[in-house]
Amino acid sequence: MIIPVILSGGSGTRLWPLSRKQHPKQLLSLTGKLSLLQDTARRGRMVKNSLPPVVVCNESYRFMVAEQLRASGTEPEAIFLEPEGRNSAPAITAAAIHILAKFPEAVMLVMPSDHVLVNTEKFSEAVERGIEDAGAGRIVLFGIVPDRPETGYGYIRAENAEGGEDCRRVRGFVEKPDLETARGYLESGEYLWNAGIFMFRADAFLEKVKAFEPEMYESCSAAVGKARRDLDFVRLDASSFCASPAKSVDYAVMEKADNLSVVPFDGGWSDIGSWDSLMRAKEADGNGNVLIGDVMAGNVRDSFIYSSGRLLGVVGMKNVVVVETADAVLVADRAHDQEVAGLVQKLQQQGREEVSVMRRVYRPWGSYETVDRGERFQVKRIEVKPGGVLSLQMHHHRAEHWVVVRGTALVTVGDSELLLQEDQSTYIPIGTKHRLVNPGKINLELIEVQTGSYLGEDDIQRFEDLYGRSENKPS
Repeated sequence: MIIPVILSGGSGTRLWPLSRKQHPKQLLSLTGKLSLLQDTARRGRMVKNSLPPVVVCNESYRFMVAEQLRASGTEPEAIFLEPEGRNSAPAITAAAIHILAKFPEAVMLVMPSDHVLVNTEKFSEAVERGIEDAGAGRIVLFGIVPDRPETGYGYIRAENAEGGEDCRRVRGFVEKPDLETARGYLESGEYLWNAGIFMFRADAFLEKVKAFEPEMYESCSAAVGKARRDLDFVRLDASSFCASPAKSVDYAVMEKADNLSVVPFDGGWSDIGSWDSLMRAKEADGNGNVLIGDVMAGNVRDSFIYSSGRLLGVVGMKNVVVVETADAVLVADRAHDQEVAGLVQKLQQQGREEVSVMRRVYRPWGSYETVDRGERFQVKRIEVKPGGVLSLQMHHHRAEHWVVVRGTALVTVGDSELLLQEDQSTYIPIGTKHRLVNPGKINLELIEVQTGSYLGEDDIQRFEDLYGRSENKPS
């Protein structure tokens, strides 16, 4: 049996402003109706003899991960929450420790959740070709057959890589090459792109972690041993997990192990690591453009232009990336789109919230969107799912006015409880306990007007919360 392990801890900063720290690229629908996470879960389900997946994700967007999995028909075996990102090796190690204890005979299929794989059937066939080696205790990698001299990927050197699709031994790894070296790799037929997809028995992998990274093994063992259930999630012990060295699985294990095999795969793979790679995954028009949303283009060629809502006009441009969202616009030369990560770093240094959150922010009960803001006031549009319950809370620096636009609201204000219909409103004074519930069968929509000296999301004191969130954290 095979257990998919889905890694969903990345932030995808090179796809800013669509990808944000609390709404990363794996939660976005970039290439179809499904998000990249949902598509990865579907891919795992299609593998022969697969069980429900183990998912490892960042706790800041845990509710979105759980909701997307539910919406796509995936009931995970477990969702592990990382207290902080420690790169891929600790995440995989924690999953392997859990799986070894519960499914000792299973083979793990480790997949990042932010990749595109066009031909799912071919991928399932590739897994079949590697299952014998994985079952025998070898660590199996999936190498992408290159179709161009790519400088943005690491490479796997394989024995007789030109000899077809059979599983074969790994001869070594090389870092991202320069263009001339990449051309040589392509011509030699010996090199495959390192996709970061792996398959192995948990005991075989953990044996290597113990040998190469004993501190990591001990830290992750303690993190899993002290983990606690929190609703649909498993919280890894924070102090133990954060004590682990932060390393990628390539550096920690793969480049040191001597029992590696690789399965060549040619089925339309991309890691969607930049705007240029996303453009390659889309079908261009007759001018070489990928135009998404309300876009009007004139004399534009070989460009990626995306509008999330507003009309976006672009004239007389070539080889550019233009991305519009509600609160930010990116304009870049396609040849420099890797530098977006540096731009995001500067925004982080300035404390700009556009790095972390979208204009529309998702919560376990629904979502809210900032409509307007100014000195001492802020206006939000709030949407609460049927059965959604906001925490019983209080604010120390702001008052709130709520107006119901659609649906029914059950509102607690101090010692009073009100049932509000459309066009009805209520007022919550500063320092008053309050709660909002949607008791109906349709979404509740309301307008919230905040007034006060401080309007930050961290001005919250929770007294009761259905979703187990911290007392004064906005997530």
